[in-house]
Amino acid sequence: MPRDEYGIIILAAGNSSRLGEPKQLLQFQGKSLIRHIVEAAVEIVGRNTMVVTGSNSGLIEHALDGLPCQFAFNADWQEGMSASVKTGIHALQSYNPQIIGSILAVSDQPFVTSETFRALIQVFEKSGKGIAASQYSDALGTPALFSTSYFPAILQLTGAEGAKKLFKRFPDDVSAYAFPEGRIDIDTQEDYKRLISGV
Repeated sequence: MPRDEYGIIILAAGNSSRLGEPKQLLQFQGKSLIRHIVEAAVEIVGRNTMVVTGSNSGLIEHALDGLPCQFAFNADWQEGMSASVKTGIHALQSYNPQIIGSILAVSDQPFVTSETFRALIQVFEKSGKGIAASQYSDALGTPALFSTSYFPAILQLTGAEGAKKLFKRFPDDVSAYAFPEGRIDIDTQEDYKRLISGV
């Protein structure tokens, strides 16, 4: 059964300038990266999956045909990560005002699965803290779960700032989930070649 009290926001608005093609549509294990992560999210929170699009929005929506997710278009995607995070938070709260927290995830971490999301929720619930973040490469990152009490702070972010800024601002209210595979993300063609060759 989906966890109706949580949402998952997938940030997929960027134009992948370093890669030279939409990274969200790269194929991995028989499906696009965006479909991988959205299917994982839908398995955990069902229709409370919010996909934030911007550049290439039509292509991304087409790649997710048939999935019971929601879409939020970020017209200001060129302003950086913060605009997409805010678009997703606003859209999710409008869609389901009852949620108690949301995971923020990006579309280029190929090893995020439904188990990753489920484990983050478990860490969040057991710790009693307001933030549960993935830990890899000696740092905290996405996916990360924020209680709704942090939404006002997230909505204050500007420019290229992501929600990672809150890990530093509220270190005593962050619990960590060990996710070493989280260090793998796709920014360049070399990253992608390494991924598909298994190196």
